[in-house]
Amino acid sequence: MTKVTLIGAGSVEFTRGLVADLFTSKELQGTLTISLNDIDAERLARAEAVTNYTNEQTGAGAVVEAHADRRAAIEGADYVVNEIRVGGYASTLLDFEIPKKYGLRQTIADTIGVGGIFLGLRTIPVVAAIGADMAEVCPDALLLNYTNPMAMIPWGVYAGSPHQRVFGLCHSVRDTHRFLARTVGVPQDDIEYLTAGFNHQAFVIRFERRSTGENLYPLLDDAIARDPEGLGRRVRVELYRQIGFFPTESSEHSAEYVPWFMGRDDMIERYRIPVDEYLRRSEDNLDEYREIGEALAAGTGFPIEPAHELASNVIEGIETDSPRGEYVNVRNTGLIANLPDGCCVEVPANVDGTGIHPVAVGEVPPQCAAINRTFLNVVELTVRAALEGDRRHVYQAAALDPNAGANVRLDDIRSMCDELIEAHGDLMPEGVRTV
Repeated sequence: MTKVTLIGAGSVEFTRGLVADLFTSKELQGTLTISLNDIDAERLARAEAVTNYTNEQTGAGAVVEAHADRRAAIEGADYVVNEIRVGGYASTLLDFEIPKKYGLRQTIADTIGVGGIFLGLRTIPVVAAIGADMAEVCPDALLLNYTNPMAMIPWGVYAGSPHQRVFGLCHSVRDTHRFLARTVGVPQDDIEYLTAGFNHQAFVIRFERRSTGENLYPLLDDAIARDPEGLGRRVRVELYRQIGFFPTESSEHSAEYVPWFMGRDDMIERYRIPVDEYLRRSEDNLDEYREIGEALAAGTGFPIEPAHELASNVIEGIETDSPRGEYVNVRNTGLIANLPDGCCVEVPANVDGTGIHPVAVGEVPPQCAAINRTFLNVVELTVRAALEGDRRHVYQAAALDPNAGANVRLDDIRSMCDELIEAHGDLMPEGVRTV
């Protein structure tokens, strides 16, 4: 049996989609053990109910286990999927409300920015500890990370634990490729893409018609010109105008990775930037969590709909030796030649029965690398702050963050960080809590 462990399985929306994928795969039926772990007993019980219901309805013949103890959950695993959200909604709310007092606006706050820094500080030590456990009880397993901030978390594992078999998975590249195909009106299977950079800030370097080699960017330019009030008023389209290559992250995310948008009311209006967007999404997720629980309690169940999650694609590709291409976040070992070795980059990879094989892409265009480096400043200092327990690196990361640095006074940045560290309390790394 192939053992797949979900850490943070109480994230029921994700668990529901992933097990639907795995259980509806004909090639995997009768071969899976699904091991669930969560620190919240109620959420763990609900995840177990969701998984058992899906197993019964699909006839997948899987073995389902639920463990409050993490080491028991991962022991002997072949794949460990990380989907934790350290601190939950309460901590997310702090990451928005405290910076707001200092005049800092955020949209998603989970990648860089002050929200991303503090989510990283809460999460890196926990996932590094998962890596340490894996090195002892399932050393050959792959750690497939979904948790943001994605450019920080795998880095925290391979720099902060003995376990090196860690890959970050995110939908942003896949969704961007689909968006571009729809926008230019060319079938997806007739497009050749090459995309690289950091998670949430990668760029589509090659965008060509596979059958002819035609550069499709002029078709994208035409589509934007025809829709100035729609496409033309998106942050990611403005970034494309400035950089010359299309970015992989949505406008609401991208707005807070650069210094140009969030501090000005006219830019918020012009580009229709949804301030506090992730709070609304979190509330929707809480509603969905309650609805799933009510449906299970009432015996009505819920629709089982494959989500085509990247983790399930990877697992199926390896277990059935069916080659496919995916994008992964992984240590840079010359994969992107003009970004520093050791950081966590997003690049294409080949998946087959022998594992995941990242593909070297050479140098990215210099303007892409330049904006990536401003992103990297925040990521590296946050990883160092978490692993070294150095509060000074927290201040430095926030001061160098493009959005915070552009819109908050230096003295206020320190005060804001101090207030957030105190508010998050024991969720902060021990050294960071020390003044």
